[in-house]
Amino acid sequence: MKARVIVGERVKDFLESLGPEPRRKLWRAIKPLPEGKGDIKQLESRLVPYWRLRVDRMRVIYDQRATKGERRLVCFFADHRATVYSVLEQLLASGLIAELRETPGERRA
Repeated sequence: MKARVIVGERVKDFLESLGPEPRRKLWRAIKPLPEGKGDIKQLESRLVPYWRLRVDRMRVIYDQRATKGERRLVCFFADHRATVYSVLEQLLASGLIAELRETPGERRA
C-alpha cells in the first residue's frame, strides 16, 4: 500500500517558528514516517488513536488513515515536549481536535 505524509497547518506554523537547524531536523524526521522510521510510538489513554514522533525535545502528533488504497499519515499537531500533551488533552476535551485532524491545506512531506 502506498503511503504519504500530510503536514497540517499547525505543524507548518510550528516548523516556521523554529530556527534553521531544528526545522531541518524535524523535516528530516517527518519525511521517512511512511517507512516506519524514527522514534515513533502510539499514544496511550484518551490519546490512543494517535501516534507521536519524537525529535529531541519536540513532538509531532499524527493520525494514520487508509483512503482509496493509500495510507495517509496526517501530522496535525507539533510542539515542544513540555506542552504538547497537555495542550492535546485540552483540545480533545474541547472537541477541537477533530478540526485539527482535517486536511484542507494539505502539504506533502
